[in-house]
Amino acid sequence: MAHLTISSFTRWADITKSDTVNFDGSVSTTGANVKPCEAIYVGGAGIVAAVMSNGTVGNFTCVAGELLPLRAIRVNSTTTSATLMLALYQ
Repeated sequence: MAHLTISSFTRWADITKSDTVNFDGSVSTTGANVKPCEAIYVGGAGIVAAVMSNGTVGNFTCVAGELLPLRAIRVNSTTTSATLMLALYQ
């Protein structure tokens, strides 16, 4: 089993939910040349539909204040009900 080590983050970006636009403003569907975040902070409870670098989507049910250790490139608008999300980078 892999061990997760969370260290401090050096920058963050507000997440705008979108079914096509990645965190960096690109529309790459495969994540090519898109730097994924190190984690997602969820401020308001709900579902997070996170898109990974390979284009797969995972739906995560989160509580307020949860930290998802995911290397995601986008959070889809469809299905996502969580709010106040931040993409965190090291």
